[in-house]
Amino acid sequence: MKVKECIAEFLYECQIRQFTKKTVKGYRNALNVLQQFLDSKGVEQIEDVNVIVLKSFFAEMIKTNHKETYINGLLKVCRALWKYLCEQEYITVNPTLKVRWAKEPKTIIKTFTDDEVKRMLKVYSKGKDYLSIRNQTVMEMLFDTGVRCFELCELSNKAIEDSYIRIYGKGKKERQVGLSPYMIKQMMKYERTFKEFFCYRIPKYDNYFLSRTGRPLTVVAVENIVKRCGIQANVRDEIRCSPHTCRHWFAQAQLKNGIDVYSLSRLMGHENIKITQRYLQGLQDADVVSKSIKTSPLMNL
Repeated sequence: MKVKECIAEFLYECQIRQFTKKTVKGYRNALNVLQQFLDSKGVEQIEDVNVIVLKSFFAEMIKTNHKETYINGLLKVCRALWKYLCEQEYITVNPTLKVRWAKEPKTIIKTFTDDEVKRMLKVYSKGKDYLSIRNQTVMEMLFDTGVRCFELCELSNKAIEDSYIRIYGKGKKERQVGLSPYMIKQMMKYERTFKEFFCYRIPKYDNYFLSRTGRPLTVVAVENIVKRCGIQANVRDEIRCSPHTCRHWFAQAQLKNGIDVYSLSRLMGHENIKITQRYLQGLQDADVVSKSIKTSPLMNL
């Protein structure tokens, strides 16, 4: 069976399993890189892709100075492809299992300071129009709930409860995220403005956040909202102003305030608690010391 045919069928399988568009796009891009390498080596049949061929592929990635995280991302996609092929009994041996993961450097996750967040929350707060209030609500929800960008875009009115929101994250897994009184107050303001803005036309979409024309917000639109906010708030140049950085701040703020890693992992929708533990590395020594005083065994005894 040809490699191109295997890849095409696997990508259709991803769509059938309702992977997000971003995930499918990432899989397609990664497999295109593999396909180009195999074409350059004259390998057309999937049966001819053995351990030696795969190791030469990843060696080429290392030689061309690709980062370890990128290489591991490629390996993850390759393993998913070959697992599918084994399940379909197109092949009997999975060569990707004999390829080792690249050792990634332990990087400290950097995020906004509390002062930067305060300044960012003031950027859209002065406006009284629909877009300003919507953008302010978007920023507050990113900071106060830690939701992913695509989760915020897909949030529906039906998922809004009195004290929490229901989020459908990666793999369509549902989780609940609490709403603070601070967040609820802003949402009431947004919903009131929403009704006034769309009073003469009923939106076709049930998404909680809509554009001026009544269409669901896109990931790019939310990224632009955060980027503009960061620029106007004079956030440091070395910090990437993105929805995911807001998520990083949420995680570290929750840890500073005393939440346990397991509860935080559930709030953020992580599959593995090891992913959540990375945020602990970003805490400053002063934060750890302050946290240890609050949790003093003898004081709490």
